[in-house]
Amino acid sequence: MSNQKINPFRHEYFLGYINQVLPQFVKVHFPSSVLLNGFTHYGQEFNGGLVGNFVVIEGEKYGFLGRITELSLPESERLSLNEKAFQTSDFHPTGKIEILLSFDLYDPFTVKKGLTAYPNIGAKVFVSSGELVQEYMSRFGVKNGEVAEAVQLGCLVSNPDTEVKVNLQSIFGRHCAVVGTTGGGKSYTVSKLIESLTKSGSKAILIDATGEYDGNYDGLESIEIGDGTHVFHYSQLTIDDLFYLFRPSSKVQVPKLMEAIRSLKIVSLNNGTSLSKEILTTNPKQTVLTKIENGLLKKAGSDKRPYEEFYFRNISKIEDGFSDFNIEKLTFQITEESVWDTAAEWKDKVKITINERWGDRNDGDVSHCISLISRINNIINNSTYQNIFGFKKTFDENDLTKVIENFITGDKNILRLNFGNIPFDFQIREILANAIGKFLLNKARKGNFNPQKNGDNNPLVLLIDEAHQFLNKTIKDEYFDVKPLDSFDSIAKECRKHGLFICIATQMPRDIPQGTLSQMGTFIVHRLINHNDKEAISNACSSANKNTLDFLPILGEGEAVLTGVDFPMPIIMKFDKPKIEPNSNTPNLTKKPNAQV
Repeated sequence: MSNQKINPFRHEYFLGYINQVLPQFVKVHFPSSVLLNGFTHYGQEFNGGLVGNFVVIEGEKYGFLGRITELSLPESERLSLNEKAFQTSDFHPTGKIEILLSFDLYDPFTVKKGLTAYPNIGAKVFVSSGELVQEYMSRFGVKNGEVAEAVQLGCLVSNPDTEVKVNLQSIFGRHCAVVGTTGGGKSYTVSKLIESLTKSGSKAILIDATGEYDGNYDGLESIEIGDGTHVFHYSQLTIDDLFYLFRPSSKVQVPKLMEAIRSLKIVSLNNGTSLSKEILTTNPKQTVLTKIENGLLKKAGSDKRPYEEFYFRNISKIEDGFSDFNIEKLTFQITEESVWDTAAEWKDKVKITINERWGDRNDGDVSHCISLISRINNIINNSTYQNIFGFKKTFDENDLTKVIENFITGDKNILRLNFGNIPFDFQIREILANAIGKFLLNKARKGNFNPQKNGDNNPLVLLIDEAHQFLNKTIKDEYFDVKPLDSFDSIAKECRKHGLFICIATQMPRDIPQGTLSQMGTFIVHRLINHNDKEAISNACSSANKNTLDFLPILGEGEAVLTGVDFPMPIIMKFDKPKIEPNSNTPNLTKKPNAQV
């Protein structure tokens, strides 16, 4: 088809004439209602002039592809409607057509960017062939000079014989959102997309929120999280992540926790030996110490100078934002941090402040940190937290970060991270997902997914199922200040240029941050009933006009609107069932065999 000349304006396809042109649509007069009937031409079936069907309009400079959105009869003919009239009379309907795109008259497959012209009054309207529409769809998202293989996703709702084949670059070359109410086919669509990604050899990481996608996809590596085999080791968490877990209050606990972390990182960097500083006085050379005993930095009564010298010499490692220290010592180190900032001595009954040394234990600070110490102990000794963050384990090859790194450079196509067994308590799922997102964000910033920086690198698609569980979330309680879990928002806003693409699937787009939704270049929208959900899509997707949104409440199972930056027109399609169906069936309410009526 693509190498053949085609005339979309054949006399056999004629429907009517344009009689009104408006900024958002045109109106058409059909000389006879008979022209709206379907027909067959050279073995190809044409649906005629039904609502939702595609038409082409012949202009002076350009041709236009449109979709019929409304049909009506003149008032005089409406008054004469009856069963006999339908059988014996001919009617003269009018219709409304949404202009979708314009194309070169002499090369219909050359689509013009933007709509710079409109048809004239009297322009002829023709039924569009399915082949023409199919050819347009396969070219969406393909840049000049590129050769891209199109994958079949389904068929047009208006014409089931017209296959929807699109280039995956048009879907995943930008961030993508799959939305729709429960039962609309969203999970099947995600599974179909996974199959398409594996077929193309692309790489994707799937955060499977509920364990739905447990099928044997080609090139799949599946990781169960929560049983302790694969943990996201706490040493790979950022300091912010630890704060999300421990939730210190701002006044006293935050600075003490931060100082304790710095001290333990110093202990780790100095291999657990005391810090020393040689000083020159009037006496022979002397050495002052900041003691380290049993893996703890002892501040009470110690000299500050060795600590300060070591800190500034290693500041980049100490302040790198990661938690690479012995966390089992953390509660004890917090107690060691609870000292007066300066020492004091009495000389001749006069109290002298010594700024160069820390003072003795401050019982008031200890008292303020008791609740923090209790929370930390509870968390690092809790089996659920241990199985996810490995508080009692050493970092090894089974660590989730290592698994991800090996996947990125390996020959597998899909890495599935199953969150189905992770409890919903204490926002542990959100914190873990955010940590994974932050890990990928840092790798993207370093160019790990950008072939332009390294030809061996491959772009990565991050699929997040039930995204409303993880996005637009904050950590807050009565003591802890509000902290957003925003790694996925950051990926959406900055990582497309780095080769990391995000695809979110959700039944509640209203719960996704508007700023994140607005970064989605492609939308696959299944049935939406809730007004706020439709408004969220309308505000985020510039190509989702009112005519398109009007179809959302009436879409059937598996039907969706495919629209986006690389789609000059929205496509109302029905997705094919995936070969591997997700485990998303709703339990049936059935009567037990022995139940009494």
